[in-house]
Amino acid sequence: MSYKVLFSTLALFMLTSMTLMVGLFGCSPKASMNEQVAVTEPTPAKKADGSTRTVELTDGEFDGKEITKSDEEWKKELTAAEYNVMREEGTEQPYSGPLNKNKKQGTYYCAACGLALFKSTAKFESGTGWPSFFQPIFKKNVTEKVDNSLGEVRTEVECARCQAHLGHVFDDGPQPTGLRYCMNSVSLKFKADK
Repeated sequence: MSYKVLFSTLALFMLTSMTLMVGLFGCSPKASMNEQVAVTEPTPAKKADGSTRTVELTDGEFDGKEITKSDEEWKKELTAAEYNVMREEGTEQPYSGPLNKNKKQGTYYCAACGLALFKSTAKFESGTGWPSFFQPIFKKNVTEKVDNSLGEVRTEVECARCQAHLGHVFDDGPQPTGLRYCMNSVSLKFKADK
C-alpha cells in the first residue's frame, strides 16, 4: 500500500471520528459545523403519554434552596431527551435544537426547574450548533465542575438549583468575559420579553 493511500485513509478516518465525537458528545473547544438548519419556534416538549409539563419560571438570583428529586421522579417529569441530557449528561446533536438560532429578546430558564440562567443580550453565534452565551444572568445561578469524560479536561455547567446538566463553558468566547457557555437547547426554556 502506498504512503499516499495510507495517509489519505488515516486523514479520512480522523475527520470522520472527530465529526462523530462532536455530534455524539457535544461542544468541544472551537467546534464548528458548516450546516444550515431552518429556524423553528420552540415548542413545549411532549412526554410519551402526550402530556406537556408546565415549569414555573423563576427570575432573579438563586436563593440557595436546592431542588432534589429521585431519578424516578425526574423520569416522570422530563421527556426522554430532557432526561438524557439533564440527568444523564447526554448531548443533543449540533444544530438540532430550536433555541440555537433563536434571535428573540428574552430570558433562558432551566427546563427542569425554571431557574433563570441567561439573557438573550448575552447570546452570540458561536458556529458550534448549540446556543452560546458569554455570561449567565447571575453567576450564582450556575455551578461549574471538572469533566474528564472525553479524555480532555472540560468545565461542565449545571443549574445551581436542581443540578441539571446544561452544557460546558470554554474560554474562547467574545468580550467582555472571553467565555462561551455552550448549552443544550433541550436544557433550556425560553420566555420572550413583553
